[in-house]
Amino acid sequence: MSRKLPLAQEETSRTASTRALLRAGLDEETGKVLSPGMLAERVGWCTDLVSGMAMKLLSKRFNSCHVNALSSGEDAAGRKLPSNAWMALRRLGWSAAPPKGVRVNDRIVRMAQEQAGRALRSAKWRADLTSGVLATWPVNPTKRTAAEWEQVRAAVPSGQYLPSTIIRARTRQAAKFLTAHGRLPVDVFELEGIPRVSGMLLLSACDRQQATFERSETDPARALLRLQLPTRPDPAAYGDWTWVACPITLPPTVPAQAVLHLPTLCTVDGKVSVDVAYTHAVPKVQSTGHTKALGVDWGLTTLLSAGALRLHVDGRITAIGVGGQFRAAGVLAKQHRLRRLSEQLHTKNDQYEQLTGNHDDHRLAPKLSVLRTEIRHVSQRRSNLNDALAQAAARWAVDQAIAAGASVIYLEDLRSLEAGGMGRTHNTRLSQQVRGRIADRMRHLAGEQGIAVVTVPARNTSKLCPHCLTPLRHRKAPDRPTVTGWKWAICPNSDCGWQGDRDLGAWRRIAARGLTHQVKTLTDRASGQLMIRQVVDELEAKAVVTRPQTSRKDRSKTGPTRHRATRPAPRRRRTPSPARPRGRAGQRPEGHAHTDRPQLPRAAHRNQCLHAISTPTNRHQPRGAALGAGFHLHAHASPPRWETTPETNSNSGSLS
Repeated sequence: MSRKLPLAQEETSRTASTRALLRAGLDEETGKVLSPGMLAERVGWCTDLVSGMAMKLLSKRFNSCHVNALSSGEDAAGRKLPSNAWMALRRLGWSAAPPKGVRVNDRIVRMAQEQAGRALRSAKWRADLTSGVLATWPVNPTKRTAAEWEQVRAAVPSGQYLPSTIIRARTRQAAKFLTAHGRLPVDVFELEGIPRVSGMLLLSACDRQQATFERSETDPARALLRLQLPTRPDPAAYGDWTWVACPITLPPTVPAQAVLHLPTLCTVDGKVSVDVAYTHAVPKVQSTGHTKALGVDWGLTTLLSAGALRLHVDGRITAIGVGGQFRAAGVLAKQHRLRRLSEQLHTKNDQYEQLTGNHDDHRLAPKLSVLRTEIRHVSQRRSNLNDALAQAAARWAVDQAIAAGASVIYLEDLRSLEAGGMGRTHNTRLSQQVRGRIADRMRHLAGEQGIAVVTVPARNTSKLCPHCLTPLRHRKAPDRPTVTGWKWAICPNSDCGWQGDRDLGAWRRIAARGLTHQVKTLTDRASGQLMIRQVVDELEAKAVVTRPQTSRKDRSKTGPTRHRATRPAPRRRRTPSPARPRGRAGQRPEGHAHTDRPQLPRAAHRNQCLHAISTPTNRHQPRGAALGAGFHLHAHASPPRWETTPETNSNSGSLS
């Protein structure tokens, strides 16, 4: 099988990963079929050997001297260190050895060195950040002055564009150490201690003498993984290692022409999880030259608001359609209920730990064990819900860009956002949103279509009018123009007069700023992400959305006025029912299901209103179970409406 990926002229290669499971294996020496439990046991024995050697190596080399030597990129003779961590450690003479009496091959040692080397390399950035924070320790750690902020950013490498939340988090960590020990830590190695080594097998550090991974020639959806695994937890000879063949069913997201790489194995809940890495061809992403852009604004209950703008040759910017919103109030309500439940369980766990003193023979030890199991269960539920929400929101945003024909998505950069002043509940909800995970998924999905994802500064995106850049007046609702609020925005400029939902104006400002500043797009060296770091006043003055020309045709009366009944029929009966045989479904228009209808419509085909359900305390089942919609019952997305609805001079209603 060729490892070289053929590329067209406008294509580039991208490496991604997906997850699969090892459900069975075959011991090639004995011919015995291994069940999932037996396979997980043998993988676990190999994982324990690798993690033990990596932990021993880390405990010996986790200090400032060795981390600086590894991150310098040169060995003692001045030669450049290899990019592979295990090769760099061997060049420096840092070896790892198995326990006494245990026999392993050199590839097992490679995996341990690779894991330890990656942990040591990642500690360099944290060490420099901590050193900069400690060297410029503020008078008041809870609130730095403007001069102190300039000092700490100058002391930290690339600190000018570093989010302030990262510096504040590191300051709080050092302040906690100061409170506990009465002094500041010397460096990050005293502050954090030796990192924990995860139990995994990095097969990418091996060669064909330890593992092979090939796709089936007859069925591209299947692949065969062959690797050497121990037959006992403490192999004493090479005879205690045998080849095991494991068939893997690849997910449909892996293209048939993709080149597969050696995966990473780990055991989770008695199962072997496989992270399959593959390289495939995708269209090239351009950082400049965009004429159609999708702007995305973050919200609380309305998680995403998005719309498209067009940049004309003469520099005018016009809106394409009216945009849409991704509302997930029901999902977020469930998320916050699980968060409160997790907080209660952690509080009770701390009380039990204080009472038992972590003694296994205490009479409360069984209850403490049950509590810890329930905490892990709730944490897993929260993680799964966040994954589903991030995937659904990112998929919706990318679909909006595809429908609008946009070549770039501009995201608001909220990495420095720290919620405050909005009450304890709102502050917590804002701080625990999955914005970073949504952005990562969005970059992954957009990259497959050749769509760039660029972050732009969040300065005044909701404060200024998108049409004239006049400071907006924020009100509670359109029918309450005198009540101060934050949801509805009104432009006080009499020549403009725009009003609309705050989020709808924000995505226009974000997309317009991105189109005018696209020549300032940079690629971050650390993460490889596209971003616009600064707002230029000259370019910002051009980030104005031009209003479309309104029709001025003659609307004079040409005939008699149609008679209207003084007592109209109920609203649900104004629209005629669709033609269908009379039956139990009644004669109501489609979308309003009768209560005695045998089968209710799914959530995607009915009138979705914004609501959340509470946890049932009796035998009552939520409506989501009856509809069979599950997660999507409480996630509501506006369908794409590009080039269909002309924009009016003022919005009279809110999409939320």
